[in-house]
Amino acid sequence: MHGLYNKALLRFACDTYGSALWAQVAASAGLPHPEVEPMMPADPEVTEALITGLSAALARPREAVLEDVGIYLVSHPASAGIRRLLRFCGAGFEDFLQSLDDLPERARLAVSDLDLPVLELRHSGADHFTLTCRPQLRGFGHVLVGLLRSMADDYGALVTLDHREAGQGCEVVEIALVMARFAAGRDFDLGARTG
Repeated sequence: MHGLYNKALLRFACDTYGSALWAQVAASAGLPHPEVEPMMPADPEVTEALITGLSAALARPREAVLEDVGIYLVSHPASAGIRRLLRFCGAGFEDFLQSLDDLPERARLAVSDLDLPVLELRHSGADHFTLTCRPQLRGFGHVLVGLLRSMADDYGALVTLDHREAGQGCEVVEIALVMARFAAGRDFDLGARTG
């Protein structure tokens, strides 16, 4: 597992709840100090312990914490680079959805050894989609739910999202695009600005 997973958990906890909470979580996971190494492989058991510690410290279900991490990755000012990378996936939310299959490969252009799960989007009816992943990290589909919820808001789209386990380590997010232009999205310019 890549150390960026742990770094995302650290940034989420510190930026949202403060470094004291993170220090508590890191200690509960058995880390010798609160910092994590983002560019080195991480022990999956440590990542699991960090998620369990966050869930306990926040008194929230693991699924809710993971969804909040997904929201954080798009909506927090400290994650502006991730939002920008994702917005380059399309001019509208449906374009963005259609590009999700390519997201792991695009992420590897930035970080060659980043092991995002393979994503498979299927069109399952009028304005309905199914996003399937087989993650290394149990519950990663909930991170996707948060990310998709935040990206829908970013584009001004109204969506419903439903996560379910599909067996054999597979997770599915059901996406219904209720209205593509429900509200004004956040400003974003796909083209380069001239000045």
